[in-house]
Amino acid sequence: MSKTLLKFIFLALILIIVQVVGLNHFCIFGVAMAFAYIYLIIHLPLDLNQNWVLTVAFFTGLIIDIFSDTLGMCCLSCTILAALRKPVLRLYIPREEELTDPCPSMSSIGTSVFVRYSLTMAMLYCACLYLIDAFSFFQPVRLALRIVGSTLLTWIVLLAVDSIVSRSDEKRL
Repeated sequence: MSKTLLKFIFLALILIIVQVVGLNHFCIFGVAMAFAYIYLIIHLPLDLNQNWVLTVAFFTGLIIDIFSDTLGMCCLSCTILAALRKPVLRLYIPREEELTDPCPSMSSIGTSVFVRYSLTMAMLYCACLYLIDAFSFFQPVRLALRIVGSTLLTWIVLLAVDSIVSRSDEKRL
């Protein structure tokens, strides 16, 4: 097994455990939840085959669904997020050849680009998840509050996770 694969397996285990044990039980004002496990999908290497990206996203969402009892909502949202990953990144980076590391992070694509990329991905995930959950626009204000609040909280968590992961990678070099 390669070092990168072991790193991603360890990162996936840590993020899933943190999500299931801690973040699923942490809700601010009854509207905002953080979803740390989507960092795994955001951080997957860009040169990885799209079929593998979709498979990893599907099983990540499935594991979260099993432990959170969300009936496939996270699985569908993660798969949609994985499908939109490269087009969203192309909005901010015109050519992938300019990247020093194939894994998008603050150190590889720059802080400002990663901040915009992670915010967009968090917004897409939260909008998808809560629209599937609501399955209607019956309470549009509450739906908008849940999407915006969870997007901001998830975005902050994603930046924190990336700073921890990037810092540990820099120390090893």
